[in-house]
Amino acid sequence: MANMFYEKDCNIEKLDGKTIAIIGYGSQGHAHALNLRDSGINVIIGARENGKGWSAAEADGFSVMTTAEAAKAGDIIMLLVGDEMQQAVYENDIAPNLTAGKALAFAHGFNVHYKQIVPSAEVDVFLAAPKGPGHTVRGQFMAGKGVPSLVAVHQDATGNAKEIALAYIAGIGGARAGVLETTFTEETETDLFGEQAVLCGGVVDLMRCGFEVLTEAGYSPESAYLEVIHELKLIIDLVNKAGVSGMNYSISNTAEYGEYVSGPRVLPAEETKARMREVLADVQDGSFAEAWIEENKNSLPNFLADRAALENHPMEVVGRKLREKMLWQGDDNLDTASN
Repeated sequence: MANMFYEKDCNIEKLDGKTIAIIGYGSQGHAHALNLRDSGINVIIGARENGKGWSAAEADGFSVMTTAEAAKAGDIIMLLVGDEMQQAVYENDIAPNLTAGKALAFAHGFNVHYKQIVPSAEVDVFLAAPKGPGHTVRGQFMAGKGVPSLVAVHQDATGNAKEIALAYIAGIGGARAGVLETTFTEETETDLFGEQAVLCGGVVDLMRCGFEVLTEAGYSPESAYLEVIHELKLIIDLVNKAGVSGMNYSISNTAEYGEYVSGPRVLPAEETKARMREVLADVQDGSFAEAWIEENKNSLPNFLADRAALENHPMEVVGRKLREKMLWQGDDNLDTASN
């Protein structure tokens, strides 16, 4: 059984007198910064001048400066810009200001694992990775809860890297739920595989196929959307709370019987696992990372085309119209909400 840590195992006082520089004020950045500040920790923000993140952080009352200035002022530098931007930000703004004894932190191990970033041996390097999007990290914290998180130490120059990492995770609320000890390699490879094969790639394609089968059979797109897309969250909420068996307890016997007889027809286990192993192999040998890095160097032609095609798919068009009419119409837009 892997090591698990909780609030009793984390000494948040290890952050006393330290300044944490959050680089990037997007989904994860705003959540980490606000949660740490609410935990009594000194936080500054490094952002692109005149960018969206800069103005949002200022509106939330933070001291905002350039990334280089924040890296120079911070004792712990948490890099929370997108994976594809991290190497340039690190080389241009962080590395020149990363002096001995500081800590460089990540919420995803991609750039360290694939050696796009190779920090100086004189600094601590750790992973503090909530297993959820930033808006959930913030929302759970405000509700007195937390999002389960991962911790890993890549470099322990000071001898205190693990204690600092656990204190950081306690500051963002992760220790309330539990902190699993891992490695940069394991976090990176399982995260990329999970996103592609199940959480994003697998689930989105499953929803799209279900939507298309129903609408092509003559059912209304609204009914199809509610059935195979909207209800998915309700099912996953049950799984999160009580596992698959608990979910089955809460649904009808008819639905549970259909799970057993039709699930394997839709996703034949050996064929599906064989294709999943291909995805995992691409992650493990660096093929996926190499392709993604190359895509960014070429200004994202395939990525942007795929994004546009998805946004114009009928399931997205009808989904936007339906959500406008539902009871949560007044909720904040995820792209603009900061707290």
